[in-house]
Amino acid sequence: MKLIRSALPFALRALTLVLAFSALPGHADEYADVTQLLRINKPNDALAMADRFLATKPQDAQMRFLKGVIQRTLGKQAEAIGTFTKLTEDYPELPEPYNNLAVLYAGQGQYDKARVALEMAIRTNPSYATAHENIGDVYSRLASQAYNKALQLDGSNPAVPPKLALIREIFKPNLPGAAPVSPASIAAAAAASANAAAAKPVVVAAAPVSKPTPAVAEPAKPAVTVAAAPPVVAPVASPAPAPAKPEVRPTADAVKLEGVETAVQAWAQAWADKNMQAYLAAYVPQFAPAGQSHGAWAKERTARIVGKSSISVELSDLSVSVDGDKAVAKFRQAYKADSLNVNSRKVLELQQTGGRWLITKEVSGN
Repeated sequence: MKLIRSALPFALRALTLVLAFSALPGHADEYADVTQLLRINKPNDALAMADRFLATKPQDAQMRFLKGVIQRTLGKQAEAIGTFTKLTEDYPELPEPYNNLAVLYAGQGQYDKARVALEMAIRTNPSYATAHENIGDVYSRLASQAYNKALQLDGSNPAVPPKLALIREIFKPNLPGAAPVSPASIAAAAAASANAAAAKPVVVAAAPVSKPTPAVAEPAKPAVTVAAAPPVVAPVASPAPAPAKPEVRPTADAVKLEGVETAVQAWAQAWADKNMQAYLAAYVPQFAPAGQSHGAWAKERTARIVGKSSISVELSDLSVSVDGDKAVAKFRQAYKADSLNVNSRKVLELQQTGGRWLITKEVSGN
């Protein structure tokens, strides 16, 4: 299970991807110098060099990404989260910063936030295989937590231990021969990717745009660390294998329903995180409540949201109906901000535009 066992392998994988598609010939030496410092295990010097570079080129996405990797290597989790979060705001079309942000959240046990970040990565690039694999690992960790809780509540339930045992078997901790990932290994993979990018010219737009990238070699994968589960007193016999069933593919309507649910959850998470770029992007560009222009509405929402010291948005009883490229989502919303605490019903009307479900109308009630 890649994402849960350690954040470093994911930072490495995303790093090599970004180097492959956005290394600019004019700055190749600076990138190489920073990765060389990582190679010889001098992350503090690498960070200082990255900061000097960014002092004159603060919007350079490549160096900012490298800085986030260095901060993670140094154990500066909060700073790394801030770096990758700002990258997602400035370059929402790049999936890799979302992926690394999810890794950091997972390392803190914030698996719901990790899930939302990975869903954003997949939304920006549906063919991003790493994010698909990582979100599967997050779902597995959430399942493990749920099974552990079920055993705590009802230790006599015979159906839970086999399921928990299966997850523990898939994600065995302390596999023989596993070695920790060092900063030097990160630099080695980064340098190899940079060399591959230099060998084949890359066409880069004014702002970095995620493109399919050539395969790059990756270091040996470390062991998986799984949260300790309550001991099973007696061995449980494995159930007899069920006969093979024909593959059941989700219907088009089921895919649309899932897409709407994901869009609504991402909207709520962006609101709670005060991520205004992602929040406003959840609405159609022309969105405007009655009697207000879009610009006035966006300015007012920004002032109200950013002005809060903390926000919590929890959704429950979510139901979704889809009719072609239009959908309606109904749910109960528990909103907390500073001293304000409101629990109300809400209805969102959405429309599918360019493969995304965007909000066209928002109605609150009791």
